[in-house]
Amino acid sequence: MGEIARTHDDAPSVPAQAGETTAIISMIERAVRDPSVDIDKLERLMSMQERVALRSAEMAFNAAMQAAQAEMPQVYRDAKNEQTRSRYARLESISAAIRPVITQHGFSLSYGTDTSPLKDHYRVTCVVAHAAGFSRTYFADIPTDANGMKGNQNKTATHAFGSTMSYGRRYLLLMVFDIALTNDDDDGQSAGGYNARRQPMTGGDVITDEQASQIRALATEVGADIGRFLNYFKAESIPDIPAARYAEAVRLLEAKRGRQ
Repeated sequence: MGEIARTHDDAPSVPAQAGETTAIISMIERAVRDPSVDIDKLERLMSMQERVALRSAEMAFNAAMQAAQAEMPQVYRDAKNEQTRSRYARLESISAAIRPVITQHGFSLSYGTDTSPLKDHYRVTCVVAHAAGFSRTYFADIPTDANGMKGNQNKTATHAFGSTMSYGRRYLLLMVFDIALTNDDDDGQSAGGYNARRQPMTGGDVITDEQASQIRALATEVGADIGRFLNYFKAESIPDIPAARYAEAVRLLEAKRGRQ
């Protein structure tokens, strides 16, 4: 998954930002009333106020994202892929489970497409906007879902586009909000929006949280294409990689590092 956003690593605290914004607005008001102040100086002050406001909005976005991720429920894998014999969560199930948390923290989502630099891929985009006025765009390059397991075309171009967009939206939702999937049915409590806190996934049919962290760190280190990597393992996200293929995943990433 990719991300397009402005970043400010040295941004001050929220109270400091609010005070800075108030001070600049006061300066602008005084400058407007002062006929001796030239236009260039006034424009610089207004430009400074816009930058401070943007930084303040970004900080509010980051704080809300942290809070939202901490409250995300696990989502039950309620569907089965007969070709890969694996379970997955439907897009509508993920959306229903997390929508209360997203809206509670002031987020809205808008999906679209862009040109992918990869052959036979669609770039699915998701603009995450926050009520404070800051937005961040995420994207994923998803292989065109036109062929079956044996490589034979099994969908029309229109059907393949729809299938690819659905997968891309699910993938982005899971990655942006760090959502965990589970095979354990909790009688619909997570999907009902009760904001149940996530529990570590241990054992079972997928890798552990520690293994997921190791793979994530290694993938980042070698600059792996996460979309292709997950597609190879038929996984929605890194924590959904089958436990039996953990060693294979590490070996592939280590091999990529060896070729660099």
